Amino acid sequence: MAKTDKIIKWGIASAGLISHDFVNAIHAFKQQDLNQVIAVAARNFKSAEEFAQKFDIPKAYEGYEKLAQDPEVQVVYVGSINTTHLEVVKLLLENGKNILCEKPLGMNVKEVKEMLDLAKSKNLFLMEAIWSRFQPAYLKLKELIEQSEIGQVFHVQAEFGMPIQADRVNKKVLGGGVCLDIGIYCVQLAQFVFQERPTKVSSAGHLNADGVDETVCASFMYSGNRSASFQFTSKIKSTNEAHIYGTEGKLTLKFPFWCTDTLQLKDGSLMEFPLPSGEHEFNFPNSAGLAYEAMHVRECLAEGLKESPKLPHQETLLIAELLETIRKELGVSYQQD
Repeated sequence: MAKTDKIIKWGIASAGLISHDFVNAIHAFKQQDLNQVIAVAARNFKSAEEFAQKFDIPKAYEGYEKLAQDPEVQVVYVGSINTTHLEVVKLLLENGKNILCEKPLGMNVKEVKEMLDLAKSKNLFLMEAIWSRFQPAYLKLKELIEQSEIGQVFHVQAEFGMPIQADRVNKKVLGGGVCLDIGIYCVQLAQFVFQERPTKVSSAGHLNADGVDETVCASFMYSGNRSASFQFTSKIKSTNEAHIYGTEGKLTLKFPFWCTDTLQLKDGSLMEFPLPSGEHEFNFPNSAGLAYEAMHVRECLAEGLKESPKLPHQETLLIAELLETIRKELGVSYQQD
């Protein structure tokens, strides 16, 4: 994708932790002149106002309707909780806004389809914010795989484990569960490497007292005797690395694999992709890397694209289908189902 100097004006929907890191990342890369954040909205005006003051954003709104109706805003980053994505995305699309929406795009396949179809009918850009796809380490990984650096790839293994007490992960009413919150990073990696639908999905796990998944083991089988295996959990801290195994060695995405700044090559050497510090402290590891997806969205919009070539709608839908298959095998259901 060609570089462009076109300025894009952003709105931010929700003044929570991930929205904080998203704007902080843009500032860390000194992208304000190209990715201009001009408005922020939250359900509570005080939250929006404090967020705006912190990042020198000129407009703060109570409620997302005013943000959706702001004629200056070209694209909106949606950082609200999972259960609100459908409502907020539909509101923004109905008002002509392009969108980058935090993962998971929807609570289930039905919601994802509804949003993708609406974006297409409105001729607007919509992308799920799976930021892994835009990290330099991932782009280098793809390049090395395509160059057969480790021969033919046969297996992907990833584990994501963090003690997470947050209600957004542990409460069903908030769209909790490790599948949607962190398992998506494991699933998307396998799809990033193999680029086809698995022939078989198997999973097992434990649910918490509220009926959402807290520990999951899953495996995917692909054509040609290829496979992927994952473990994701909110109970313990694991290595949080991912390994790609080929006939001539392996490549490793070091901790934190979903947003790593370090790729280990087959000879054991490390290839590093340093990230800048933010004006403010980040809430999550390597969050400065969120700027890469903002840069990508700006380039897509400048070129008139309605979906990302690196994360097209078909890919987003397939990932949603795989996650839904896993959680249904575990017996997890939401009121949105």
